[in-house]
Amino acid sequence: WNSKKTSWWKEMIEFKLKEIGEVLDYEQPTKYIVSSIKYDKSYLTPVLTAGKSFILGNTNEKNGVYEKGPVIIFDDFTTTSHFVNFKFKVKSSAMKMLTPKDKNIDLKYVYYFMQNINFNATMHKRYYLSRYSKIKIPVPSFSVQKKIVAILEKVENLKDKRKESNVLTSIYLESLFLEKFGDPKNPNNPHTFLGEIMNFKS
Repeated sequence: WNSKKTSWWKEMIEFKLKEIGEVLDYEQPTKYIVSSIKYDKSYLTPVLTAGKSFILGNTNEKNGVYEKGPVIIFDDFTTTSHFVNFKFKVKSSAMKMLTPKDKNIDLKYVYYFMQNINFNATMHKRYYLSRYSKIKIPVPSFSVQKKIVAILEKVENLKDKRKESNVLTSIYLESLFLEKFGDPKNPNNPHTFLGEIMNFKS
């Protein structure tokens, strides 16, 4: 067991620093841009932006759908990014589509690392080719990349469960309040003001 543990830590600390552009290929999104912005929830193909809004709507367009597999969509102006593992089209050309250059790169590992890069994108300009792709990141062996991704995915799942728990708790407390005291926004609901049952000393 100790030898296995030693081997694990040895793998962890043995890595090479490589530029993002060395490990990822990029593709312009031109042929995947949606023709019409008449979106509808009943349509099957999501239309994405690399910005914070991510999914803008759904389209029924059949041509120019990206379906090559996992990809990072990168906003060339804000440097925000999303990991995407489903078929989609895009809204504009202001992004780069990033994929691994070879089988020794785990795309999600690079994506997670990119989420922690502190990059100043205050100027309105394209950044990927000029600066962002030249940022160096640690690249351990593929097996270590996979292990790191597995750990980070567990952390993300715990965060999602906590958010869901907080939402459910909030809903429960609100329903409990309404059950006990009624809806204060309902004019037909009799209620008592706090000042009517308590004395406040000035």
